[in-house]
Amino acid sequence: MTSRGSGAGLLGRRSERQALDDLLAGARDGHSGVLVLRGEAGIGKTELLKYLLGRATGCRTVGAAGVQSEMELSYAGLHQLCAPLLSGLDNLPVPQRDALGTAFGLHGGAAPDRFLVGLATLSLLSDAAGSEPLICVIDDAQWLDRVSAQTLEFVARRLLAESVVLAVAVREPTTGEMFTGLPELPVTGLFEEDSRKLLASVVTGPLDHRVRDRIVAETRGNPLALLELPHTLTVLDLTGAGDFGRTGAGPVANRLEQDFLRRVQSLPAETQRLLFLAAAEPVGDVTLLRRAAERLRIAVDAAAAEAEASGLITLGAWARFRHPLVRSAAYRAAGPADLREVHRALADVTDARLDPDRRAWHLARAAAGPDEAVAAELERSADRAQARGGVAAAAAFLDRAAQLTPDPTRRGARALAAAQAKYQAGAFDAARELAGAAELGPLDDLGAARSTLLRGRIMTASNSAGAGLPLLLEAARRLEPLDAGLARETYRDAIYAALTAGRLPQGKGILDVAQAILATPTPAEPTRDDLLLDGQARLTTQGYAAGAPMLLQALAAFRADGISPKEGLGWLPLACRLAHSTWDFESWSVLSARLVDLARETGALAVLPSALLLRLSNRVFAGDLAGAGSLVAEATAIGEATGSSFFAHYSALVVEPWKGREATTHQAIDAVTQDLLLRGEGKVETATQWAAAVLYNGLGRYAEAYAAALRGCENPQELGLSLQSTVELVEASVRLGRPADAAAAVRRISDMAQAAGTEWALGTASGVRALVSKGQPADALYREAIERLGGTGARMDLARTHLLYGEWLRRENRRADARAHLGIAHDMLSTIGAGAFAERARRELQATGASVRRQSAATHVALTPQEEQIARLVRDGLTNPEIGAQLFISPHTVEWHLRKVFSKLGITSRKEIRTIRLAGEAASA
Repeated sequence: MTSRGSGAGLLGRRSERQALDDLLAGARDGHSGVLVLRGEAGIGKTELLKYLLGRATGCRTVGAAGVQSEMELSYAGLHQLCAPLLSGLDNLPVPQRDALGTAFGLHGGAAPDRFLVGLATLSLLSDAAGSEPLICVIDDAQWLDRVSAQTLEFVARRLLAESVVLAVAVREPTTGEMFTGLPELPVTGLFEEDSRKLLASVVTGPLDHRVRDRIVAETRGNPLALLELPHTLTVLDLTGAGDFGRTGAGPVANRLEQDFLRRVQSLPAETQRLLFLAAAEPVGDVTLLRRAAERLRIAVDAAAAEAEASGLITLGAWARFRHPLVRSAAYRAAGPADLREVHRALADVTDARLDPDRRAWHLARAAAGPDEAVAAELERSADRAQARGGVAAAAAFLDRAAQLTPDPTRRGARALAAAQAKYQAGAFDAARELAGAAELGPLDDLGAARSTLLRGRIMTASNSAGAGLPLLLEAARRLEPLDAGLARETYRDAIYAALTAGRLPQGKGILDVAQAILATPTPAEPTRDDLLLDGQARLTTQGYAAGAPMLLQALAAFRADGISPKEGLGWLPLACRLAHSTWDFESWSVLSARLVDLARETGALAVLPSALLLRLSNRVFAGDLAGAGSLVAEATAIGEATGSSFFAHYSALVVEPWKGREATTHQAIDAVTQDLLLRGEGKVETATQWAAAVLYNGLGRYAEAYAAALRGCENPQELGLSLQSTVELVEASVRLGRPADAAAAVRRISDMAQAAGTEWALGTASGVRALVSKGQPADALYREAIERLGGTGARMDLARTHLLYGEWLRRENRRADARAHLGIAHDMLSTIGAGAFAERARRELQATGASVRRQSAATHVALTPQEEQIARLVRDGLTNPEIGAQLFISPHTVEWHLRKVFSKLGITSRKEIRTIRLAGEAASA
């Protein structure tokens, strides 16, 4: 009455086939394409992927499929996809080649950053598509190991002009979010007519039309259900005389799996055991399967013949289940003792030298209770996974190792290590749970302190700096007598968290951290790290004059001496912030550039976004808005690659106010203010109010600037932009005739300048004192400010001081002198791109009777931000692969953008870019 298989082929699916054909057409025209196929089990996703491969004539094809039992093996899915392409590994830039080689276990090395692995994968696929389009298909992506899925998502978001197609099939519903935000193709059931045709292809005898219609309705066009459900029905059922309704309702996938489960259980015992083995062995290696079956004394040939006759599995060169639901049904059919038996057999026949991690996982599944030997094997597997950058896999190995550890003390230590790995993998809830489990065991003092530190880091990463600060502070105190080095690093992180959080409505703050640091013993010969922490602590507790000299001494040491990547990535972020706060422009410039270089060179993408923010803030005050804009574009590219937009939004907040564009500035303010993770943290209030104060001072709307600046400097202990808000407050207060407010702000800035003694600080102090002075003293102070600021790199402040001096001179009726300084201000501010301030200078110049020279236009056409960024990097001498590595795009995409740049600018070579003025650049650029 029914037959296995179908000769109907791919029925219907006209729109789905058209979407896949369009992908292929685009690839053949030199474009990349991504499509995520989503649908329930059995709906036809795999058949559509087969259709795509069948149509890919003249293309290179590679593929991979997720396997549920391999979800804990790091990079397993990615390696499966890339294995045919690894001959091109040596063509990649060295950092990318080393990262991917380490991830795949081809050689040893430091654990690679997962985004560097993603960039290497992007480059590898792009190179492989050099001579012919590359078609990549991923089936059952819901079962990919986490790091492989993340890497492929990264690649999917960066594909553009490489002639690469990435088609991904994801079963729905699935836990968590996978491949979201990408082009999707929902795969739903067949139309009724096509469903009837497919059903007729497997029912060879009479089929009552009422039964047919009910099967079509209940399967909702699911092809696998249409093919399989008839096999569960009797002849009476098919002819309408039986009790078809007994099959029940419910989700199609569940009904199919129950059907497969019944079919497995109906097989002879030895055949069932062979299927149990095949379900537990993820690779489908028939030779390995046969050896394991022989260890269980299964008559392999007879059992294999029976299994294949059932239609549930084929045993050729590889073991392949009819559908993943069959595998899960077979695994479910096995009892606990059966599963331990098959995993033990598979462990026994798995080569401990060639595949130690899979063997360890089988041993873990075979363990009936605590087993130290197996736990130790899992711990070694975790070490190997960690070395390859597979922190999610390391966490799974350690979690299971902890469960199997008989000794309570060792179990707690392993649970804590698992929690640390979960934290590194971004699984914060699981990390929190494991840390709690570890603390229930008898951790020693160092273990307990490390657990507190971990919980602080989890809170900082998953919630906010303010939320994690109390735990970081507690951990630092507990670590002091146990690990002085780690304690100092934790105090460093606590200081940084406190400065990031700013004023907090309640709980611990920067004063608490500073007091704790000063309570620790001071080394006889303090290092630059010690000076940095102690200087900040003294500044907070004893006043600016007490801490600034020590901070400047530390910064000079950081600037003068070499620094290792590990130390630099740990300490330079804080050093850069404190250089800004002590008005040390030279250290801020040197150290922020060094930090960005270190983060790029080492692929430390966890640090690079904040490094870019520190650097672009420096570039803004250096009057290099064009360079700062390029860094914003890079931060945006990283945000798109990593799925985090915070740093891009915050970067825009620093740059946009200077351009005088009210709408874009408010967009940046709103984007930062509405970030849910930052609600309640005072630093957001300080930064956004500073941005508003700069904007409104530039626009000459001093009442609004005053209100914003007053709020921006409410918490001076935040330093940084709180200090800059004080500078903005002076100008706004003077314009509004509020001498008391202006005088108080001037006193504060002057006191800081005397303590710091830098040219930037002293020049700024002279400038604000000039604003509240009259006559000859004001004139002398303006001149002093210009002279001092002219000896620093702070060109933005220098340009604004020329503007303020020129405005004062015009009010003093010294028109000739006013024109000179206003002309300098107008030229500088126009070149910088500080539009509103430049417009102020233009109006003042016109008021002196001068005719304002029109600034020569920059490029005669508008480049997109990414095109402009690429043009700048080409002019700096970077190659396409180097540009791609910096912007997280492939060299082919760089070339694609570059062709558009050439076309827009009317040039034909890279050399000609050097002669072109880009937006915001001086005529000599």
